Amino acid sequence: MMPPRSVLAASAAGVLAAGCVIVPVDVAGYDPDCRYVTHHIELQAVQIAQLQRCSGQGCEAVVLAGLGVTAVSAVVSGSIVIVGNVVYWADHRANCPAPVAAPAASAASASA
Repeated sequence: MMPPRSVLAASAAGVLAAGCVIVPVDVAGYDPDCRYVTHHIELQAVQIAQLQRCSGQGCEAVVLAGLGVTAVSAVVSGSIVIVGNVVYWADHRANCPAPVAAPAASAASASA
C-alpha cells in the first residue's frame, strides 16, 4: 500500500528542509542624496547539515526535527528582521531629513 500524496509531499519537504536554518543578514547600501550609509536586514537560508542514508522511525524523527528547526529559525529570524529594519529606518530618517525645495528655484520660476 502506497502512502497518501500529502505524506509524500511532507516527507519531500522535510528532506529538503532538514538541516537548513534561516538567518538574518545585514546589507549595507549608500544614499548619495544624504551622503549616508544605509542598512537593512534580509533573510537567507543556510544549510548546516545534509540528510543522508536513513530509514524507519529514526529517519522520520530527523526529518521532523529538521522541519522544527527550520520553522523556529524562520520565526525568530523574521522577528529580528522586522525589529532591525524598523530601527534602521528610524536611524535613516533621523540622519537624513526629507529634502526641502530650494527657494532659488521657486524665485527663478516665478520671474519667468
